[in-house]
Amino acid sequence: MQEYQSLFFWGFLIVYGVIMYAFSPKARSIGSFFKGEDEGGVKVSPFLLTTSIFISWIFAKSVTNAANLGASYGIVGGIAYATYWLCIPIAGIVIYRLRRKFKATGLVQFLTSNYGAAASIAFCVAILVRLFNEVWSNTAVVGGYYGDSGSMPFIIAASLFTLFTLVYSVRGGLRGSIVTDVIQALVFIIATLWVIVTILPKHGVGELVSTGSWSLGGGVDLLLVAVLQLVSYPFHDPVLTDRGFICEEKTMLKSFVISGILGFVAIVIFSFIGIYGSLEGIAAKGNIPAELAKTMGIGSTILMTAVMIAAAGSTLDSTFASLSKLVGYDIPAMLNKDVAKISIKIGIISMILFAIFGNLPMIMGTDILKATTISGTMVIGLAPIFLLHGFVSPTKLGFHLSFWLGIFLGVAFAFDAKIFPEFLAIGSGKYAMLLGINLYGLIACTLAYALPGMFCGCKDKCGCKDKR
Repeated sequence: MQEYQSLFFWGFLIVYGVIMYAFSPKARSIGSFFKGEDEGGVKVSPFLLTTSIFISWIFAKSVTNAANLGASYGIVGGIAYATYWLCIPIAGIVIYRLRRKFKATGLVQFLTSNYGAAASIAFCVAILVRLFNEVWSNTAVVGGYYGDSGSMPFIIAASLFTLFTLVYSVRGGLRGSIVTDVIQALVFIIATLWVIVTILPKHGVGELVSTGSWSLGGGVDLLLVAVLQLVSYPFHDPVLTDRGFICEEKTMLKSFVISGILGFVAIVIFSFIGIYGSLEGIAAKGNIPAELAKTMGIGSTILMTAVMIAAAGSTLDSTFASLSKLVGYDIPAMLNKDVAKISIKIGIISMILFAIFGNLPMIMGTDILKATTISGTMVIGLAPIFLLHGFVSPTKLGFHLSFWLGIFLGVAFAFDAKIFPEFLAIGSGKYAMLLGINLYGLIACTLAYALPGMFCGCKDKCGCKDKR
């Protein structure tokens, strides 16, 4: 029986790759490969855009993190993690303003026009770090359903999944990613219904939402970290922001708002898995959904594996698409290089390289939650740059002070630097120091951005775009 079960799981992984390749349209033009247009040059429809944003941000690691935090902190943990999805409407509002008032056609173009090439290069590096994290953190979740972290089945499954996703991503680019998102979203919705039907009859909504403690040590510190990162986190994720420039402004804004709300609800529901596991006494081993599914029989394990592969696939193909656009389209345009004839080839090569090197942390077994909390801290300096642009005079000096201060704080925290005094910690919970760094860091970054613009009146001295 065990042999047949194992055969099914490996077979499912292969069938998934074949189906995605079959449904992914072949992108032949720059507009299709990089901007999601169909063969006739028609922009993405509201339904496709909303579905794509929704499922592309339901990462496999997100479902796992939500469940793990639900197990650790009850409903507080689930809401804390789901709060990150509210940054989607915020991103939509900011991008809408940038497009309408400042005629932005993309974030890289916007930064180049207002803060110079050096600012855009720094921003692109941050994006590359984000995309790098998205590769290993999602393939690692899929591998976890085939074996323990670091084991041969774990590495083989994650590598095969990467290969299958790479193949259809190379074929379809952003258009292929958006079209296949519909199938992946359908699988996820079925799994969400399964969670509701399986868990609620035994533990009602009242019992599930009454778990946890609304205290800093009980997960509220992580909730506050998420709230602080709402205004910066989305802007270093091209999987989200690229979709903010591929259709009419008002259509985009509605799609961002709807998908953000749906994402918040979906993540809270999936945190119920962890809460349920905790109530049932199931030991947490870093992947609550997998552990719970194993206790509920082969059917549940199959379904949970399917949803994780679909969720991870929707994020990974979007990651590859955004990477190819950044390397093959945005960066050459920023550097005034005409590579139109080979831009798609450049994008494809970048996908292949990232598929290889992006899986190294997965092989080494890095904690997937770090892909969210630490990268979110590194980019807190983006908040004032995009939110305050136009309210204070934009300066190159202000950009770099804010941006690099955020990078410094995030990197220092990631490497457990002892430079942060204990009094910066807020509360005594697990995320006390992270909360303090984000709060005081955001204040510092805002001042670093705003002060040069407030006191500068000369473009020659600091690169101010406002010729007063």
